Amino acid sequence: MNVYLDNAATTQVRGEVIEKMQEALALSFGNPSSTHSFGRTSKTIIETARKTIAQYLNAKPQEIIFTSGGTEADNMIMQCAVRDLGVQTIITSEVEHHAVLHTAEELAKLEGITLKFVDLKDCGTPDSDHLEALLKEDDSKKLVSLMHVNNEVGNMIDINAVANLCKQHNALFHSDTVQSIGHFKLDVEETPVDFMAVAAHKFHGPKGIGFAYIRRNSGLKPLIFGGAQERGFRAGTESVHNIVGCAEAIKLAYDNLDEEKAYVSDLKKYFIDQLNSELPGCTFNGNSEDFEKSTYTLVNVNLPVPENKALMLLFHLDIKGIACSKGSACQSGSALGSHVLNKILSDDELKRPSVRFSFSKYNTKEELDYVIKELKEFANN
Repeated sequence: MNVYLDNAATTQVRGEVIEKMQEALALSFGNPSSTHSFGRTSKTIIETARKTIAQYLNAKPQEIIFTSGGTEADNMIMQCAVRDLGVQTIITSEVEHHAVLHTAEELAKLEGITLKFVDLKDCGTPDSDHLEALLKEDDSKKLVSLMHVNNEVGNMIDINAVANLCKQHNALFHSDTVQSIGHFKLDVEETPVDFMAVAAHKFHGPKGIGFAYIRRNSGLKPLIFGGAQERGFRAGTESVHNIVGCAEAIKLAYDNLDEEKAYVSDLKKYFIDQLNSELPGCTFNGNSEDFEKSTYTLVNVNLPVPENKALMLLFHLDIKGIACSKGSACQSGSALGSHVLNKILSDDELKRPSVRFSFSKYNTKEELDYVIKELKEFANN
């Protein structure tokens, strides 16, 4: 049996999305910047996709800037905020995605901005009281960057509370929402977030496409120069078929959200119950066992496997056809382990293997039973 439980890394593209993309590739091949009918057709498709995405976020179409994905969007927003908006201090956390952490570190090194980290609670969630204290420390222009849903342990911040706190203290707020858009409803008129980064492949869309949400009249200027694409904000010929796929994926995600959220939540609950029953001694990292404080799409579990066997666990699961992760996919080539787990686990806990299992509408309880069986067999032999 082959079981894919690494949906936090990337998701299977929906069949309906593939059909729309194939149609665009076959029929809408004109350059969107061309003035003839072929180009105008492609341009219309892009603007229709932009309006579709904006509608689901209650945003304005001009606030959606297509990018190659979340990493580019994070980089664009943070670098341009420092360059164009006079940001002097970036406040973030040590459990952010490296697209944010490494960008912040480079800006501190190259631009001389002050970099501050919000304290973490024991579970790994940023401490809102400390965030408020940091916002009050001085009068420097600040950018707060905190992800909505942590990609490794699933912890969720109260994005409304953080956005309003930043607004109260005249700070800009950027959120990497790569793990939440398409899985949770977010209304940018109700939640005063200034900037967001989104990637289509996290909600059953294609890889290599995403968008930056940039609140209108932000003052940001282009990071990539050239033509006038994306209203002059991001030069380069648009990837029409990928943009079509992104819009169709977000449409299907939100049109089916209630049903699919209930289904995936039930899978997660079932998996947690089976782990507790069949592998006594396992513990859950962060808030991943708590449905109120974490996403319903993943669980990160610390397994009762001795240190001498820990390194072989993922290899064993892979041999058995099971795809999962010890951390984010972006960390898979690193020998340092998860920077998130290194911050929140004890030395003893770090000696035992932690695995992230992430779910989608395409998974079944039968698949989860198979995974539990293999985990149990590995732990007990």
